[in-house]
Amino acid sequence: MTDQPAFLELLLRLGDDCLVLGHRLSEWCGHAPMLEEDLSMPNMALDLIGQARSIYTRAGEVEGKGRSEDDLAYLRADREYRNLLLVERPNGDFAHTMLRQFYYAAFMEPYWREAVASSDAALAGIAGKAVKEIGYHVRHAGEWVIRLGDGTEESARRMAVAVDALHPYTGELFAVDGVTDAMAAAGVAPDPSALRPEWDATIDTIFADAGLRRPEVAYPQLGGRQGCHGEEFGFLLAELQYMQRAYPAMTW
Repeated sequence: MTDQPAFLELLLRLGDDCLVLGHRLSEWCGHAPMLEEDLSMPNMALDLIGQARSIYTRAGEVEGKGRSEDDLAYLRADREYRNLLLVERPNGDFAHTMLRQFYYAAFMEPYWREAVASSDAALAGIAGKAVKEIGYHVRHAGEWVIRLGDGTEESARRMAVAVDALHPYTGELFAVDGVTDAMAAAGVAPDPSALRPEWDATIDTIFADAGLRRPEVAYPQLGGRQGCHGEEFGFLLAELQYMQRAYPAMTW
């Protein structure tokens, strides 16, 4: 029998990752450096937000308290969000955004691939759709990491700065605790630490083509899974929740 509190916590982590990163990508809409990216980045944001909707719906069912996907997305306090610190990092320049997307997608592709065999049928169905979407995200972001890293002197400098700024946040992708252990033991979701070798190989392959070095991180940035977020998250949440807070229970 699945550990219900652990399963709910897992679903909130996954849903929050998708929602927050999808919101970050949506901030580029109308501001991307070229028309193609002004189309592709909102599409990636929609993929993630669509995944969040499905995950939150399942979370509401598991919780059994009548909360909808909107309730979970818009009506929680900042300390109740369980997303990775990586996904809430500010967009910065285009290099930062593409590297953040690449780091996350390179982890979630094998995660969703493994989750297709989840003992929870609903999560398995979500994973089956998400793994196809996230595969495009890996390719798209990876191509930009190479293009910028192996491009002009200025683009290479900016991508190197992005690596130094964001790499300390990647360790949280593989962090394990009682929730991840319980879900892996129940066959609900993969052990994130077991995905590290494939992620490392993906990063190393792209970085080699981009002329980038992978820095050593002595002290990874952690805390998002426990609801400890950076100052920027408060501003993100204020924008994300404004309409629902200002006009409670509104309908379209």
